[in-house]
Amino acid sequence: MPLTGGEVRLTRSHDGRVANLSLDHGRYNIVTMAMRALVAERFAEIDQDDEVAVVVIRGEGDHFTSGGDIAGFMEVAPFDLTDLGHDVTAASRSPKTVITAVDGYCFGVGLELALSTDIRLATTRSQFALPEMRLGMMPGSGGTQRLARLIGLSRAKYHILTAERIRAAQALDWGLLASVSEDRAALENEVERVVSTLLGYSPIALRTAKEVLDRGVDAPLATGVELERKSYSLLRSTHDFAEGVAAFGEKRTPRFEGR
Repeated sequence: MPLTGGEVRLTRSHDGRVANLSLDHGRYNIVTMAMRALVAERFAEIDQDDEVAVVVIRGEGDHFTSGGDIAGFMEVAPFDLTDLGHDVTAASRSPKTVITAVDGYCFGVGLELALSTDIRLATTRSQFALPEMRLGMMPGSGGTQRLARLIGLSRAKYHILTAERIRAAQALDWGLLASVSEDRAALENEVERVVSTLLGYSPIALRTAKEVLDRGVDAPLATGVELERKSYSLLRSTHDFAEGVAAFGEKRTPRFEGR
C-alpha cells in the first residue's frame, strides 16, 4: 500500500531572509506523493516572498531521505507519471539561491531534489544513489540529465545503470558537492557560513547570475556569452551595483537593497 503523510516544513530565519525547508517523515524521510506536491507548494510561497534571498533544504530524520514511496508509484496512472518530476524540482525554477544540506542517505528522488538545487553540502557519512534500476525502472525526476551534466556522461551511466552508491569524498571530487563536513554539527556551521556569505551580496545580482548560469550552460558558447554580457550591462543600472562600487571606494561594507 502507498504511504501517506509526511511533511515539508517551512520556517524562516535571519530576519526572514532565509527560508528553511525540512523533509519530515520518520527516520528515513521516505518521500510520499503528497510530499512531492508540498515541495512545489512551499516554493510557490517562497518565490513570491521578496524578503527571502536564500533557501536551505534539510532532512529531519537520521537521513536526508532514502528515496520515494515505492508502492505509491503503482497508484499513479502511467500517463500522470510524465509530470512526476515537476514538483520536486521546483528549486531549479526558483529565483532564489537554494542550498541542500545532506546528512546520511540521499537516494532516488532525494538526489534528484538535491541535483535541482544550486549548492550541495554534505557530511562524510553521506551517500548518494539513483537506485531505480533495482526496481526495473529508471530515474524520472531529472536524475539522468542533471547527474550527467554534473559528473559527466560516463560516470552518470555507470552509477545509474549499476545503481552503485557514490560516497561523499567521491561526490566532492567530481563536483557533485561543494564541501564535505565531518558531522551534522559541522555541516550546520558550514551552512551558516555559506548563508552568511550569500546574504552579504545583492539579491538581484545573485538572481541574475543563477539565471545566466542555468540558461547559458547548455546553450552554444556564443549564446551564453551574449546572455552574460547583456545581463552584466543590465546590472550596471542597479542601485546595488552603484552601492557596491561606492562601498569599495570608501572601504566599507556595502548595504545592498536588491534593486
